[in-house]
Amino acid sequence: MREEEIERLRGVVRDCVSKHLYSSAIFFADKVAAITSDPADIYMQAQALYLGRHYRRAFHLLNASQIVLRDLRFRYLAAKCLEELKEWDQCLLMLGDAKVDEHGNITDTRECNSMYLDRDGEDREINILSAICFLRGKAYEALENRAQARLWLFSEIHLCSFLLFQALECLIENHMLACDEEKTLLSCLQFGPEDGWLSSFYSCLIKKYDKENVVEAKFRELEQGGPNTKTSEKSVLCTLKANTDLLACKAEYYHQCGEYQKCFELTSELLEKDPFHLKCTLVHLAAAMELGHSNELYLMACNLVKDYPQKALSWFAVGCYYYCIKKYDQARRYFSKSTSLDGTFASAWIGYGNAYAAQEEGDQAMSAYRTAARLFPGYHLPTLYIGMEYMRTHSFKLAEQFFMQAKSICPSDPLVYNELGVVSYHMKEYKKAVRWFEKTLTHIPSSLSEIWESTVINLAHSLRKLKRYNEAITYYERALALSTRSLSTYAGLAYTYHLQNNYTAAITYYHKALWLKPDDQFCTEMLTSALVDESRQGIDPMVESRCGGLFI
Repeated sequence: MREEEIERLRGVVRDCVSKHLYSSAIFFADKVAAITSDPADIYMQAQALYLGRHYRRAFHLLNASQIVLRDLRFRYLAAKCLEELKEWDQCLLMLGDAKVDEHGNITDTRECNSMYLDRDGEDREINILSAICFLRGKAYEALENRAQARLWLFSEIHLCSFLLFQALECLIENHMLACDEEKTLLSCLQFGPEDGWLSSFYSCLIKKYDKENVVEAKFRELEQGGPNTKTSEKSVLCTLKANTDLLACKAEYYHQCGEYQKCFELTSELLEKDPFHLKCTLVHLAAAMELGHSNELYLMACNLVKDYPQKALSWFAVGCYYYCIKKYDQARRYFSKSTSLDGTFASAWIGYGNAYAAQEEGDQAMSAYRTAARLFPGYHLPTLYIGMEYMRTHSFKLAEQFFMQAKSICPSDPLVYNELGVVSYHMKEYKKAVRWFEKTLTHIPSSLSEIWESTVINLAHSLRKLKRYNEAITYYERALALSTRSLSTYAGLAYTYHLQNNYTAAITYYHKALWLKPDDQFCTEMLTSALVDESRQGIDPMVESRCGGLFI
C-alpha cells in the first residue's frame, strides 16, 4: 500500500476520534498498525483503544511492544490504562522507580534518557514527565500513601509550574496542605508577566481563613484588576467577573464566614446558569444543610442521583437530606456509600462521623473522624470534631490537645478558638476561657451574626465567673442584639444583675427567660430568690412612685 493511502487512513482514524466514533477509529488504526508496524501507528491504535474504554486490550498492545520501556508516551499511556483498571501497584511499576526528595525534587534521573523527553517542546506544552509525576501522585493517594502522593504532586508542580491545574486542585481539594502550606505553594509558582489573572485566580482557590479585607481584596483584584494590572489584562479580568468557578469560590468563602443565607442565594443563582457545576453544588448542599432547607436538599439529591448515579456527591446529597430531617441511620448509610465510591471525599467522612455523633455513638463517630484525620492531614475539621467528642464525654484535657492540634493546622478558624474557650470554661480556667473567646471574636471574618451568639454568651458567662459583672452585662446585651430568643442570655443577664444586688433588673430578666421556657428550674428558683431578696431590701422607691403607692 502506498504511503499516501496509509496517510489517508491515519486521517480517517484522527477524524473518527475527533467525532468520538471510537469503534471505527479502532478498526482503521488496527489496520494501519498491522501494515506499517510503526511505533507511532501502534501508539495511535492504543490511544483509540483507550478512548474506546478497551483498557485491558490497550495495555496488552503497549506492553507487548518493546518500545514501552524506552518511550515515555508508551509507558505513560500503559500506566493510564492500569489507572482505569484500578491496578495501582502495577501502575507504579510501569511508571518506574524514580525517587523524590522532601522538597518535591526528582533525585533519580534515569528517566531522562528515555525518548520523547519534551523539555524543549513548544511554549506552554505540558512536559510528559510532569504528567507522569501527577499520575504517580494519584496512584500513591489511591494506595493511601498520602506522604508520597503529596511529594509527587509537588514534583509535578516544580516541573510544570502552574500549567497542570489538576495537581494544584488535588492538593487543595483533598486537603493535603494546611493554610500556610497552601500560601507557600502559591508563592513558589513562577507566573509570567501575562499570567497575573491566573495568580489571582489560584489565590481564591485556597482556604479562605484570612481577615475579611484580605479575602475581599483578592476577589476585587480578580474582578477589577489591581493598580499594576495592564490594560489588556483588565479586559480579561472583566470577562471573568461572572465566571462560574470564581463565583463558586466566593460562595465557599461566604460559607466559611457563616453567612449561609448569602452563600445559598449566590449558589442558587449560579446553579441556574450552570446546573451541573459540581463544586458549586457541594457548597449549595452545605449551605442548605445549615439553613435547614430539607425540600431543597431532597430535590438536589433526586436530580444528582438521576444524573450522576456513580458519583460520591450524589449519595452525599441523599445523606445530607436524611441528616437534615434527623433520620440519622439512613444518613449514615448514604454517607458510607459516598465514601465507598470516593475515599478522598472529605465532606462525606465528616458527615458519616456527625451522623453517629448525633446519636451519641461516640466510638463509631471517633472512628470516622480518625480516618478523615489520617486521610486529610491538611484538614482541621476531623481533629476539631475528635476534640468535640472528647469534650462530650468530659475528657477535657484530651479535648484541649486535639483543639490545639486543629489550631496548628488552621490557626485562623474562629470555631477552633471557640471550642478552646468552651473546654477551658469546663475546666474552670475562666481567665483562659476569656482569652480564647475574645480571640474567637477577633478572627471572625465578617461582622457578628446570629451564628456567633453562643460565643458572645460564653464570653459573658466567663466574665461573670471572674466577677467582672459590668463587662459581662455588656456582652449579654451584645448577644441580645444578635438574638432576642435565647434563654441562656436572659438567664445569664438576670443572674449577673442578681449578683450585683440589682434585684429589680434581675426579676425583669428572669421573667423574660421564663416567658421563653416557663418550666426552667434554674430561673424559677432564682426568681423566687430574687423576690425574697428584694422584699428583704425594701421596695424600690422608683417602683413605688410609678405605681402610685399601690404596694403600701
